[in-house]
Amino acid sequence: MPDIQLGCHTIRSHGTKVATLHMYDWIILLCLAVLDGLLNIIEPFHRFVGRDMMTDLSYPLKGNTIPFWAVPVCSALLIAIVLPLVIFAVIYFKKKNVYDLHHGILGILYSVLITAVITDAIKDGVGRPRPDFFWRCFPDGKPNFNNITTDVICHGEKSVIKEGHKSFPSGHSSWSFAGLGFLAWYLAGKLKAFDRKGHIAKLCLVFLPLLVASLVAVSRVDDYWHHWQDVFAGGIIGLTVASFCYLQFFPYPFDNDALWPHAYFQQLAETHSNGNANSINIRPTEFEDEPDDHGDIVLRDTSPILESMESGRRP
Repeated sequence: MPDIQLGCHTIRSHGTKVATLHMYDWIILLCLAVLDGLLNIIEPFHRFVGRDMMTDLSYPLKGNTIPFWAVPVCSALLIAIVLPLVIFAVIYFKKKNVYDLHHGILGILYSVLITAVITDAIKDGVGRPRPDFFWRCFPDGKPNFNNITTDVICHGEKSVIKEGHKSFPSGHSSWSFAGLGFLAWYLAGKLKAFDRKGHIAKLCLVFLPLLVASLVAVSRVDDYWHHWQDVFAGGIIGLTVASFCYLQFFPYPFDNDALWPHAYFQQLAETHSNGNANSINIRPTEFEDEPDDHGDIVLRDTSPILESMESGRRP
């Protein structure tokens, strides 16, 4: 059975059962990606749009400050996924905790993909017109309405009209808050932001990803691609899913064991119960809040779970 490196120590892996569970996690991720692709292919609901409604739907058809293709590639992938992955990798190379790296990657991918499926499903079901729908429907500026129902009769490009029925909720906002919201939770745990010592600098670092996500959301209103309700709902969806996904894999940030994922401590407990704890001495390090004489951040060994295990095997 292969060994897994944790910190400076080597312990045995969970075995075939846990490996199989992890495989299922990645298969579900793949299924979510396929499902989201299908949701983007199907035609959204075409909500009734009458002549009187065009007053609020006649804003200029502008390009994207954050381009549409940049939802997965730039704002959500580069900023909301790649940036957190870089932070995960830096911490891994420093601490060599493969559990933290694995569950960090798994958690943020689940956060983004679950958010994408929820967002696109609601988009297709609601079919709310975008603020620039008039120019999507009538690119020449000549409106045409049904004489009986007064519903619009669009003569614009089909793909542009289709996208015009996907205003609610905002995909840019939800994806950004899903990825960057997860990163905010992750930083709060790693920095021990809620240790009751009043270090406001830690909170500033935690809120920085949320600020970036908020700016992405604001850009959608500025570009007249979304109503303010769209970006607000998108942000709530993304941040809610990010919270659930983070807490699925990691303890609360104010927990004494917030530094590492649940699976790390579960593995230590299993190793101890199997009688292997006597042959290894594993103590993960935390970021100490008090600087040393040189002003640098120092490391300390603290974990109630590990301390109880230590005391349990002392003579």
